[in-house]
Amino acid sequence: MSEHSPRVLRSPGPMLEFLRGRDVLVAGWGVSGRSLIEPLQDIGARPIVTDGGGKALAEAAELGLGTATTEDLLEPDALQRFALVITSPGWRPDSPVLVSAVTEGIPVWGDVEFAWWVDQARIYGPVRKWLVITGTNGKTTTTQMTHSILRAAGIPSVACGNIGLPILDALRRSPGPQILAVELSSFQLHWAPSVRPEAGVVLNVAEDHLDWHGGLDAYAAAKARALTGRVGVVGLDDAVASALARKSKARRTVGFRIGVPADGELGVVDGKLLDRAFTKAAILAEVGDISPQGPAGVADALAAAALTRSIDVAPQFVKEGLQEHKVGPHRAAFVRELAGVEFVDDSKATNPHAARSSILAHPNVIWVAGGQLKGAGVEDLIEECREHLVAAVLFGQDAAVIAAALARHAPDVPVVELNSGDDARMGDPFTEIEPDAVMARAVRVAAGFAHRGDTVLLAPAAASLDMFADYTHRGRSFAAAVQALDEKDIGRTE
Repeated sequence: MSEHSPRVLRSPGPMLEFLRGRDVLVAGWGVSGRSLIEPLQDIGARPIVTDGGGKALAEAAELGLGTATTEDLLEPDALQRFALVITSPGWRPDSPVLVSAVTEGIPVWGDVEFAWWVDQARIYGPVRKWLVITGTNGKTTTTQMTHSILRAAGIPSVACGNIGLPILDALRRSPGPQILAVELSSFQLHWAPSVRPEAGVVLNVAEDHLDWHGGLDAYAAAKARALTGRVGVVGLDDAVASALARKSKARRTVGFRIGVPADGELGVVDGKLLDRAFTKAAILAEVGDISPQGPAGVADALAAAALTRSIDVAPQFVKEGLQEHKVGPHRAAFVRELAGVEFVDDSKATNPHAARSSILAHPNVIWVAGGQLKGAGVEDLIEECREHLVAAVLFGQDAAVIAAALARHAPDVPVVELNSGDDARMGDPFTEIEPDAVMARAVRVAAGFAHRGDTVLLAPAAASLDMFADYTHRGRSFAAAVQALDEKDIGRTE
């Protein structure tokens, strides 16, 4: 039996029985959309795929699936054939097909909501415990840390959700996990109102995806859906996340801080992570053992510790798991040292809040940034970080917005806006449009500003999709450009 082979199926529970023999619209043919097909078929439903691209529908049709264009679905009564619409997290609530479905009284679920009911119905074995991780930044690192601690404790578990492995694929694994470390985005939580995790954490909440949610309040409300189970955990050093503690619907809510913890909190004392929430006082780990180093890494470790301690994982396994965890690629990952200059890839810093943590971890930064800000502001970021900035090299859709903020709040910091049409420092027009060539130019310019002891840091503060396939492509492009440098490219070596 393969890793993803289904177990012997039980009868669908009451929440899924209504789908047997009925058409279900799968909105979006990405990773999450594909993961829905076999579970829907396993419970006797007929999946019909829709997507904005003809190539996706052709691929679905080649697999023998029914398909429908969005135009066809908007015809009068076209949606009445469907018992349910399951949307991928990328589809906004104001997408015409979803709006029409809601108007016509057809339920709309996300893939996470469907996975929750599949699990509750015991379709693929006993019900699992969900440990849900969300926040503007640090979700993936915290999820990986949580999984590492569970592995150290010998608990069958898997990291899934927004981290890459769909929850439905995790449920179908054989032998199955007992616990799911589930990374969830605000999009996924928006479409998953029924999820009640064993424990859930909101790490932090900063401006991000405001174009999708329509504002910070709606964005925070989506994040707060992680605080609806047995234990809720909030980051107390973040004002918005901390405020969510008062609105938490969890049966018990605890917090963590990078400082001395009060009763009911986890924190740091004398370089040690301390639990005062789930016991009187227990030392969990040494700050020096945490990867990545710095305040953001310590906060993520405290969150992972809180989740695992909430299900009675012993302190020794928290320590072992955190010691074994190593930072993933493109998350403040060291790339190279050249002539005393460090090059660091934090391409995953896709919003200003994440970039702030990354910049503040280094005293002298040549900042490589730019992309799609998605409605987020950079004024506070630059005001707080300006003393750390040696220079900035900008590219991408919102480079001019970042450049203008630097001019207002850090006028002494040299700025090169590569795709502004006039690269004054290099002395010629910038006409490159191929993303890897843009990145190579940015890295060369940044290296020219650097001297021994500086850090050339890719922390874009913005999404990547204006130029790159995704943030991993952007990070790989940065690393490749760094590896191509020679000592003569460093501006002021000693």
